[in-house]
Amino acid sequence: MADKGLLLEVKNITKKFGGIVAVDHVSFNVNRGEVVSIIGPNGAGKTTVFNMLTGIYEADEGTIVFKDKEIQNQKPKKIVEAGISRTFQNIRLFSDLRVIENVLIGAHIKTNYHLFQAVFRTKAFRQEEDRKTANAIRLLKLIDLDHRRDDYAANLPYGEQRKLEITRAIATGAELLLLDEPAAGMNPQESSELMEFINKLKGQGYTILMIEHDMSVVMNVSDRIYVIDHGKPVANGIPKEIADNPKVIEAYLGGAQKDAENK
Repeated sequence: MADKGLLLEVKNITKKFGGIVAVDHVSFNVNRGEVVSIIGPNGAGKTTVFNMLTGIYEADEGTIVFKDKEIQNQKPKKIVEAGISRTFQNIRLFSDLRVIENVLIGAHIKTNYHLFQAVFRTKAFRQEEDRKTANAIRLLKLIDLDHRRDDYAANLPYGEQRKLEITRAIATGAELLLLDEPAAGMNPQESSELMEFINKLKGQGYTILMIEHDMSVVMNVSDRIYVIDHGKPVANGIPKEIADNPKVIEAYLGGAQKDAENK
């Protein structure tokens, strides 16, 4: 059974752009082996939260503690080296490279050889590359893409491209996967396969923090859910509590209801 100890603790992070407060004292935590989702309407500040977690934006206030160490405002490379990796809403694969090469790019974030060893292809270099290749094949088997390892990424169906992007993030050695809208652009069949994939990753012991608009995906894979609206925390709890929460319903439907009343 996966260790359920605290892995990530975010305390009162705030981000301002000029006079606009995009994220306003948001706090949440993720335990090892959990799938935790952050949801909210468009413009709620969800991606800004992810960008602070991964070093793309600096937090104006608050702390981000990962494995008992503060990591806020570190460079993205340092964040990845610490054990956090992410995907993006728009798939960012190297489409002109083969499937296995995309996975190996993730693996090469961390290497145990030096430039001299790489240039002269020393024994240490070859052994390390063999280990990385073997691990890439293992990961591709995990997601049932081993039979496509030599295909170009551009030739994969959309749903398999998304799985490949997640696998590349895993290949960095990440202990925490940040998935930004993984179901974006998927049809119902692809979304169903994505849910199976995320649950499979959870069963393998991976820890996932996810932003997602597809409520079917969120409700079926999440252990806990945090809701933000206009950059502020609204609610948190297990899926059933969130589905029945009046504040959450207002955050998602209030604007639409007011627009309808004004027509």
